[in-house]
Amino acid sequence: MVWRPYSAPMEYELKTQGIRVSVEPRFSLAQSDPTEGRFVFLYHVLMENEGAAPAQLLFRHWRIHEAGGVDSEVDGEGVVGEQPLLMPGTKHEYQSFCILRSPVGFMEGYYTFVDDGGEEFHVEVPRFHLSAPWPGATEDDEVMN
Repeated sequence: MVWRPYSAPMEYELKTQGIRVSVEPRFSLAQSDPTEGRFVFLYHVLMENEGAAPAQLLFRHWRIHEAGGVDSEVDGEGVVGEQPLLMPGTKHEYQSFCILRSPVGFMEGYYTFVDDGGEEFHVEVPRFHLSAPWPGATEDDEVMN
């Protein structure tokens, strides 16, 4: 395990088929317990429809990688209980979290959208890195990458 000092939050961004996805991850020291191997990472997602047609998010697929080679996958309908319809020029944002057993890892995946003609397509979520701060951080350091 490698610990690194605090750094400013990073934002990751990728555009697929007219849908731009931006992700900003943060480490939550207040919700984590490193002595128990519990590292909680919050992430904020912003989806923007920069295309010319409406698109509705149907499903999500996440690949989560932890230090030491532990991998898991998560599939589900929508995001945080919603299947937003993005009209051209509109956006949808939400916050969620994941819990790792190690202080470093990454997430990546895709959303399955459907266009107004009924065709499904994947919108890639950029790989975003998860990294807990160095030991000795305080709860005042809540927002970290």
